[in-house]
Amino acid sequence: MKRILIVLSFYCGVTSAQNKDYPIKPVSFTNVKLNDHFWSPRIETNRTVTIPASFARCENTGRVKNFEMAAARSGKFCTKFPFDDTDIYKTIEGASYSMAVHPDARLDAYVDSLITIVGKAQEPDGYLYTARTIDPLHPHPWSGPERWVKENELSHELYNSGHMFEAASAHYLATNKRNFLDIALHNADLLVKTFGPGKRHVAPGHEIVEMGLVRLYRITGKKDYLDLAKFFIDERGHRAYDKTSTDEWKNGMYWQDNLPVIDQNDAEGHAVRAMYLYSGMADVAALTGDKEYITAIDKIWNNMVSKKIYVQGGIGAVPGGERFGADYELPNATAYNETCAAIGDVYWNQRMFLLHGEAKYIDVLEKVLYNGLISGVGLDGQSFFYTNAMQVTNGFTHPALEAGRSGWFECSCCPTNMARFLPSLSGYIYAQKDKDVFVNLFIAGTAALEVEGKKVTFVQRNNYPWDGTLAFDVSPEAPATFALRVRLPGWARAEAIPSGLYSFQNKAATHIGIKLNGRPLNYTIENGYAIINRQWKKGDNIQMDLPMQVKKVVANEALADDHGKIALQRGPIMYCAEWPDNKVSISTIVIPANTTFKPVAEVGLLNGVTVLKGEVLSEGVNGAAAKKVELTAIPYYSWANRGKGEMTVWFPETRTSK
Repeated sequence: MKRILIVLSFYCGVTSAQNKDYPIKPVSFTNVKLNDHFWSPRIETNRTVTIPASFARCENTGRVKNFEMAAARSGKFCTKFPFDDTDIYKTIEGASYSMAVHPDARLDAYVDSLITIVGKAQEPDGYLYTARTIDPLHPHPWSGPERWVKENELSHELYNSGHMFEAASAHYLATNKRNFLDIALHNADLLVKTFGPGKRHVAPGHEIVEMGLVRLYRITGKKDYLDLAKFFIDERGHRAYDKTSTDEWKNGMYWQDNLPVIDQNDAEGHAVRAMYLYSGMADVAALTGDKEYITAIDKIWNNMVSKKIYVQGGIGAVPGGERFGADYELPNATAYNETCAAIGDVYWNQRMFLLHGEAKYIDVLEKVLYNGLISGVGLDGQSFFYTNAMQVTNGFTHPALEAGRSGWFECSCCPTNMARFLPSLSGYIYAQKDKDVFVNLFIAGTAALEVEGKKVTFVQRNNYPWDGTLAFDVSPEAPATFALRVRLPGWARAEAIPSGLYSFQNKAATHIGIKLNGRPLNYTIENGYAIINRQWKKGDNIQMDLPMQVKKVVANEALADDHGKIALQRGPIMYCAEWPDNKVSISTIVIPANTTFKPVAEVGLLNGVTVLKGEVLSEGVNGAAAKKVELTAIPYYSWANRGKGEMTVWFPETRTSK
């Protein structure tokens, strides 16, 4: 088991067959033990509430029954979507990550029982897709009359396989059991026999099979899996869509299939599909050295970060198609911001960092993580947002929010995606390249690394994200020379986002103080990291003080909805105003230019938060004068945990005309 835990990582290979890979390697989450007041309770809630609730809902909604009927080759598919199989896969993936750091014999046995059911549903040649297998003569309407004929659009056959590969890989690496892995490999071998040069051609309609095949390649060293992942990516842009149409479904843009991937420059189409495609491209580029892929995803990343991301990290603005809009199309009243897209954005930004080693990717990852991602799960761990709004006024003007948070959805990809993501969070904190150790996220806990053959223990102590005082203890087993690269967050360097899309009103940069063993340290900066290169010994300590002033964020003039408005940020946290905390309608609030805000710790509110308080104006109605009121702003991620009502992220600085 020890060998397995050492290699349990999204990106570290277990075979010598690989001679190329990401130049930077993340430190496996199994080597990082958290003791963090902010994240540890959330991960524990995910373990004790979210994962069990997800399994229960897979049972009581018929998702498990679909597999049982497929095994019997009898019945009628009893849920709505042909990709409902993946909710079981994703929850198994989350459970596997959880068991890797928190062994649970009862959960282990339950997961094995589900894997047995899944295995019985698999057809003899490896095909596994309950929407067809239950009744091949009457498959799901999205599935097409034969295998694969609608894979380029609606069937999700390869999407299901991709999530199965991800889950089976996680389960094998966490438990050292092959029961799920063998099912996945049987299916993957079918794909290798079916698709490729001289065989069937298709650009998968919903990407993730590419990422999953890479995971299997890392475990087995079987190059067929990597080659097939690249084949699927290269198939994009060659289908006979109507390229003159402006309809994204008709011209292929919705599926990222309008152009070959190396010719794509913009983040486009369905946002979750896009994140999985770009993540898969990064994986394949790292393992094959494909520089054209890297050039393309560099351009796409720049387009997204400079023109297509909300201030709290949400992406996919357009409800119709859950997709990216045009450049600067970021309306507030109808913002979509699917939770799955935020999770996919974290996956992609982590990979971009592993390719390039620049802090800007972790800056975006952190923005998404602390804001537009965890807003997707309620504080109770069992209520969710599929979409993450920017503004709710006059009751509910946002059609997707009329029911508030929900325990489940007919399309329940977001809750199960959250269940699989959170247990592996500690794998995003540290990374390593030879004698360089990167500290990317400020999450308290203990990490065990090995640098130049010497064991090194890192301990983080902090009260982040509420306090900017960070302490790092560095203790090698014997004196060791290496460079510690500590990220200097963009928000602490007067950069709201690594583009001109958003900026702080006060752009003055503040020096970030660092002390080594109690003495001020002069450090160099490279790619957004403070570099401390020295011989380390037991007991060495670093203290870093990040400025935690409340900052007013303004948007690029091209964002029409945000003209004359500000948003509020402190540290990595974006804020909003919500109805329970304010005595006036949120839609009447105006924040004058001279308003200052005071951070106030509220340990009994929303599981403990720091709120912002300041004197603002409430616009009068029907000609009445504006009045001074106190505004209380809460962290954006925490809204909608106390019922339904008004909320906004952006506030006007001047009164509107009446």
